Amino acid sequence: MAKKPYNERTDIERIESQWVKLSGLHSRSDWSAAVVRAATATEIAVNLAIRKEFAARSQFDAKFVDHLLKWANGLTGKVEKLLLPLLVGTPKHATVNSLKSHAETINGKRNKIAHSGEFCNEDEATPLIDACQAFVHGIVRLYEPDFTLKEQAETVSR
Repeated sequence: MAKKPYNERTDIERIESQWVKLSGLHSRSDWSAAVVRAATATEIAVNLAIRKEFAARSQFDAKFVDHLLKWANGLTGKVEKLLLPLLVGTPKHATVNSLKSHAETINGKRNKIAHSGEFCNEDEATPLIDACQAFVHGIVRLYEPDFTLKEQAETVSR
């Protein structure tokens, strides 16, 4: 049976795909690539939250929301320019605001790897991947309370 093409997967399925991929990279000591995959999972988690908020609050079509996601440019941009403003006055705002420092750390390291060619070692990667996992769970569980990254991925950094 063929896998579902990536562009046809839901945000949840994309997060899970990134996490499975990072598990393999981590097991091969490819720390930098594992961090990039973990950071990608965090950004997809924010995409999920933003899409859900726009779907619940507006009649904007998916194409327009995708345009906003590109405009916001990256994890911290999406959190600061879209998600937190959407959540002002809701109980979700405090949760996302408490995760903002994780987003800044994750985005900073991801950008150093992706844009400057920087590498990281296991001692840097492990806590960053843990922060990514906490961030993904924190965001996604606001919308999918039973969501948990697969067991094989959860033990990556243990």
